[in-house]
Amino acid sequence: MRRVTKSPFSRRLPGVDVTQSDCRVRVQETAFSPDQLQRSLPAAGAVVTFTGNVRDAGAGGAVDSLQLEHYAGMTEHSLQGIAEEAAARWVLAAAHVVHRVGRLDAGEAIVWVGVCAAHRAEAFAACEFIMDALKTRAPFWKKEHGPQGARWVDARASDVARAQRWQLTRTGDADGAPGG
Repeated sequence: MRRVTKSPFSRRLPGVDVTQSDCRVRVQETAFSPDQLQRSLPAAGAVVTFTGNVRDAGAGGAVDSLQLEHYAGMTEHSLQGIAEEAAARWVLAAAHVVHRVGRLDAGEAIVWVGVCAAHRAEAFAACEFIMDALKTRAPFWKKEHGPQGARWVDARASDVARAQRWQLTRTGDADGAPGG
């Protein structure tokens, strides 16, 4: 287990054993039901979920579909590490991630994150952290298809900036506050 320094929102201690948290990840080509996934989460005082959909517009114009490729095995390992890092930073009952790969049409659900905690601040922060880390650290490659042709999508500067909010700013402290 990695040692992770705690966030201002966390009651966890550095070096905590995250095996008490239910961290699950799944990468799949088939569609998923956000409602069904939410019902699979354990009961907790706060449940926060996020569903991301394929946008119908990108930097290159209109988008009809998205081809999402990944490195099997490495992607799941990366997502599991992100979920476990969230569980080390915040007291979580669960952190689940489902991500689709393959060709998806605009409007289709591509990613789902569900986080359970005793309190809303931890659940919201952990869910946001997972998405920010996923967008910048998970090995996915996106190719947008539209009327203007196909183009590979580069990482967005805004995604990198959001992920940097969670980086350690000095020994023993983390910038975990939204907008920080």
